[in-house]
Amino acid sequence: MKFLGNVLATIVGLFIFCMLFFFGILMIGAIFGGSSKSTYVEDNSVLELNLEEVTNDYGGKFNYEEIGYFEANHDGLTDVLKAIEFAKTDDKIKGISILNNSLLLGVAQTKALRDQLEDFKKSGKFVMAYGNTYSQKDYYLNSVANTVYINPIGDLDFKGLSTEVMYFKDFQNKTGLKMEVIRHGKYKSAVEPFLLSEMSPENRDQITTFLTSIWNTMAADISKSRNIPIAQLNTIAAGLLARTPEMAKSNKLVDKIVYEDVYHDDIKKALKVDADEDYNTVKMMDYAQDIATSTSDFDTKDKIAVIYAQGEIGSGEGDLNVVGEGSMRRSLQEARKDDKVKAIVLRIDSPGGSALTSDLIWREIEITKKVKPVIVSMGNLAASGGYYIACNADKIFAEASTITGSIGVFGVLPNLSQITKNYGINSELVETHENASGYSLFKPLDDNFRKFTQESVENIYNTFVTRVATGRKMTFAQVDAIAQGRVWAGSDALRLGLVDKIGGLDAALAYASNLVKVKEYSTVDYPKYEKDFKDLFGGSGFPFMKSRENLIKEEIGLENYKIIEQIRKMNSQKGVQAMMPFEINIR
Repeated sequence: MKFLGNVLATIVGLFIFCMLFFFGILMIGAIFGGSSKSTYVEDNSVLELNLEEVTNDYGGKFNYEEIGYFEANHDGLTDVLKAIEFAKTDDKIKGISILNNSLLLGVAQTKALRDQLEDFKKSGKFVMAYGNTYSQKDYYLNSVANTVYINPIGDLDFKGLSTEVMYFKDFQNKTGLKMEVIRHGKYKSAVEPFLLSEMSPENRDQITTFLTSIWNTMAADISKSRNIPIAQLNTIAAGLLARTPEMAKSNKLVDKIVYEDVYHDDIKKALKVDADEDYNTVKMMDYAQDIATSTSDFDTKDKIAVIYAQGEIGSGEGDLNVVGEGSMRRSLQEARKDDKVKAIVLRIDSPGGSALTSDLIWREIEITKKVKPVIVSMGNLAASGGYYIACNADKIFAEASTITGSIGVFGVLPNLSQITKNYGINSELVETHENASGYSLFKPLDDNFRKFTQESVENIYNTFVTRVATGRKMTFAQVDAIAQGRVWAGSDALRLGLVDKIGGLDAALAYASNLVKVKEYSTVDYPKYEKDFKDLFGGSGFPFMKSRENLIKEEIGLENYKIIEQIRKMNSQKGVQAMMPFEINIR
């Protein structure tokens, strides 16, 4: 029996060794191979613009120090914009095709992409767009094309903007699941759904204001591209007068109602390719990857650092979708100490988050400003904590459709005292001092604890307003009057003095270069995220492995996953929050 046991152990050992060896080879191949292949662009080619998987401005840099592996992704919107800029003068690229594109980008990002395509057209090259269906945001982008096509049985969504907020007060009363709220700001409606059964007049007013501002920006761009008066566009939207392909064409929102094969035939004609031959295409993301890795100007002496702050603000290292204290402070320090870096542009796309982390990043910017200028470029969002880390910059740029402001703070505490009482559960506390227990989930909120927490909220709000007043050269009273947690569109923020200029990342870079008197420069992107070996599993470098998040997404779908993610974020919030009033999904 001992002999058989030894044989079995040997077989098991050999099996494990073979499996480890096999996966080791796959890992080495994933790390050191597969990413160096260059995209070959043939003469007379068309770029295919499909951005279904692009959500962030920045693709990210990742350093796995334990195994000596560094990875730089070039799949962000910034890489796409650079690729389109390069394609203007690439003789092999004759035009861009937007084919059944479904955007996940925000409105401000879509505006930046649209502007880049408008600039591309100035080269004399074409932009053509085809859609089986067009969502409102998709149409906003596609309307920039020289010719807009739609499927004969497709549809076009053009009806104005809306957003929806759910309220939970009655649900709390019925279930006994309660959220205790402590806040400052009559517009700080991140917590309003837990306090009311319907929308407050103040919240309805602010949402209506910034939705109208964003719509006006979109309508102005469409009006210019399609040569349709804004008043007529509003009439079309109000009456749903583009709901069929025929109605969309009669109202000049589209040019041709055809099937996709006719669209491709028209591209062939533009390229002077025979009808029975295929035309050459290049995928935009492949082209962007190639441009990012082959056209960097390493000989340029002067640099401008672009530091991306995208996602919620939280403690720790951070990641692509989390603005972490560790990576942000380290990025500012490295850019500050690099003599080749002459200026810093902080690109913000964040709804806010931890008030403490926001203040730590603010402090690092304050130190950095004494050495070299810091310019802020706002993307879709730079609200609450996102505005906190922007307010002391030397100059602030925002898109007209950027959502910003939300200068206010709150704390939310889940409370289960009623539901436990309903089910006959009792919790008893034993403490040595009056306030030793702090807060208990299973007891009604104590007056003393509420008072102390409210005091903390008020202190952070006063600090927040003071930071803004100092940075924007305003009085405390002036900031307080437009603060109170209220959200503003970029165009309104300009009027109120919360931002200095309307423009995108390119405008911020141009201003920074002029400020430091640098004509030729290259950009260097931050942060570089420090990662552990375990972070490799489920990452983009390992296609045979899937993260827990990706598995859940596949199982329940993206929309359901977003709901779960929102619940997770609420549960993970610690301390007082400087956070966007609510997640805005503009439709």
